[in-house]
Amino acid sequence: MSLRDDQLATLKAAGKDFDYYNIANLDGIDHLPYSLKVLVENLVRNIDGANITDEHVKTLLNWDPAAQPSHEIQFTPSRVIMQDFTGVPCIVDLATMRDAVKDLGGDPEVINPQVQSDMVIDHSVQIDKYGIADAVQQNMDIEYQRNGERYQFLRWGQQAFKNFRVVPPGTGIIHQVNIEYLAKVVMSKDSGLHDGRQLAYLDSCVGTDSHTTTENGLGVLGWGVGGIEAEAAMLGQPISMLVPRVVGFKLTGSIPEGVTATDVVLTITDMLRKHGVVGKFVEFYGEGIASVPLANRATIGNMGPEFGSTCGIFPIDQVTLDYLKLTGRSDEQVALVEAYAKANKLWGDASDPNYVEPQYSEYEELDLSTVKPSIAGPKRPQDRILLSESKSMFEKTLPAYETEKTVKEPVAVSTDFRGDFDLTNGDVAIASITSCTNTSNPSVMIAAGLIARNAHALGLKPKPWVKTSLAPGSQVVADYLKAAGLQDDLDALGYQLVGFGCATCIGNSGPLLPEISKAINENDLTVTAVLSGNRNFEGRISPDVKMNYLASPPLVIAYALAGTMDFDFATQPLGKDKDGNDVYLKDIWPTNAEVAAVVDGTVSREMFLKDYASVFDGDHRWKGLDVPEGELFQWDENSTYVRKQTFFDGMKAQPDPVKDIHGARVLALLGDSVTTDHISPAGAFKASSPAGKYLTEHGVAPKNFNSYGSRRGNHEVMVRGTFGNIRLRNQLLASVGEEVTPGGFTYDFTTGKPSTIFDASLNYKAAGTPLVVLAGKEYGTGSSRDWAAKGTLMLGVKA
Repeated sequence: MSLRDDQLATLKAAGKDFDYYNIANLDGIDHLPYSLKVLVENLVRNIDGANITDEHVKTLLNWDPAAQPSHEIQFTPSRVIMQDFTGVPCIVDLATMRDAVKDLGGDPEVINPQVQSDMVIDHSVQIDKYGIADAVQQNMDIEYQRNGERYQFLRWGQQAFKNFRVVPPGTGIIHQVNIEYLAKVVMSKDSGLHDGRQLAYLDSCVGTDSHTTTENGLGVLGWGVGGIEAEAAMLGQPISMLVPRVVGFKLTGSIPEGVTATDVVLTITDMLRKHGVVGKFVEFYGEGIASVPLANRATIGNMGPEFGSTCGIFPIDQVTLDYLKLTGRSDEQVALVEAYAKANKLWGDASDPNYVEPQYSEYEELDLSTVKPSIAGPKRPQDRILLSESKSMFEKTLPAYETEKTVKEPVAVSTDFRGDFDLTNGDVAIASITSCTNTSNPSVMIAAGLIARNAHALGLKPKPWVKTSLAPGSQVVADYLKAAGLQDDLDALGYQLVGFGCATCIGNSGPLLPEISKAINENDLTVTAVLSGNRNFEGRISPDVKMNYLASPPLVIAYALAGTMDFDFATQPLGKDKDGNDVYLKDIWPTNAEVAAVVDGTVSREMFLKDYASVFDGDHRWKGLDVPEGELFQWDENSTYVRKQTFFDGMKAQPDPVKDIHGARVLALLGDSVTTDHISPAGAFKASSPAGKYLTEHGVAPKNFNSYGSRRGNHEVMVRGTFGNIRLRNQLLASVGEEVTPGGFTYDFTTGKPSTIFDASLNYKAAGTPLVVLAGKEYGTGSSRDWAAKGTLMLGVKA
């Protein structure tokens, strides 16, 4: 008998008997961090005598906190979640695999997800319309016009594959839908051991989005993976990993007045970046976590990728149970989570008399009372700036973004939509309440609403050059803002709902007013964006914006009122009230008690039950799509969105051995911090780019180009967009005496001339010349790693 058989036991919960694997009596379990206990249960449950053995479990139980990672284990996630930008290529691959299996004489239906796999369509909505009452409906209409072909494909996948569900557009952001509905914390399925009895086991989940770590706030272990890893997990394959070092992060104290959860997470990001947590788990512990609301935990977990860690997890405790109940999980499910966590020594309440403090590899501690208001930018989320120093830091940073072409004096702009005004360097062109980091955290969303109410009452308005938008992560947010009477005040400041999705944070900020865009580009102005997101990489938010800053939702509104990053909130007024008195930020900022009172009085269980009752059904647009049928997808050779992958063409049963590289040329010579956004951008592109030329040749008008992210189901577009980020600077050009043109350009040694990277790759391929890319530290950090890898490979890059 194996350890798996020995640990099978009976759990009583909610008046029922469940089978489960008891890890509480294993030697060495008591002092393990919560996150490693989760891995122990995962290993015990999946022992098969081959990939996972008793010895793997014993290795984990004998974990040495001081040791460097050296022991490999196989982690088998219980679920997989996907968003549509990175998820569509996964389903394209599965559909292509079915074709390949049939071509080899097999049954195509053997290709099916083996674990529950869910896709949330949230990355495609763009902010074309804003500042008007029906912006959300107009943007959804446009979204379906652009993406109908992709959505038809996904509807086919929904009916063709088992264990695959799709949450239609307009529902919310993947990570909010996950923690508010999809995640179970403890799952159950037919045990196959006793008639009618369910097996209870821990929820764990990997996702095709780096911010899958939001679920860590709920006690669910998981992280973002590349599309290829996700496909393997969907097909039941474990993920190989080294047993990590675990950083224990102790939270004490409470958040002071004027400080938000966003400020806390930016502070933690700063601390952990300096500490160094790449490849490590981060686990929050101590009596202080009991006072950290679940929404704040999710905000902290969300930015695990920005810390650099694999995860940033909180254990299960009463806060977890209260959130599960609030969000509409059944009483039986909540009881199962509590019983399971306590029975398996996973209960993380440090005040419990049975609590044993875990041992950690390294330690950090933050007294929340010391946190100060902060922002981060202008191009990396870890570059935290105290709000009190934001003006001086902006003035210090600005010259690096100006060129000899930059006009230093204000530029006059005349628009039909927003009237006449002057635009200058540092002006805020975009102020967006967006992203999975903050927009489903009631405390910061209500705070933003209260700032809007106070500003509106005093007659303040955003500056006319600021594009304002509100894209919540969940429909519940719209419900409680409306219930609190705050949406009217947000509307008055131009923060009408524009959609339920990622929007600005993924680069779907939509176009600026043409007159503003023209003034920026003709005068090389350095304008800024402020967003309540987690990513502010160069070129990500808007092609017209050079500097991007992360801030809490209430600070986003404050910057919209100020209209510039060159602003000191302590000494400069935001404007004047109706009596001509100066109004400062402190005059409109709500107290913590005011925010808490509104949250407690408006956010209800009934809202979650209503909004998630038909989460997979979709609206009339979704239901009205023509759905192809059959086990095999009928590929359209004329499609510019969804094309059969070429990776399986000529595939052999055994791959060729890896060969040495000889006679290579350098395709790109890059610096530090070249992210996956630089390698495979997700945002918009121009008609003059290789991808734009390809689509034009296939009859697609520039207004219908959509974005790179939406075209990830078409490898022809993606290879042409690889290294196509408009802020990329290829120093290979300088090394041969050519001017470095920002964007996807290189020096082509076959012609002796500058060229686009894609066109040069074709020439090198024709000449049989392998390619290499040279770059500095932090190359390839970020998400969407699968196309950053695939696109580079398709260009002919070997190393």
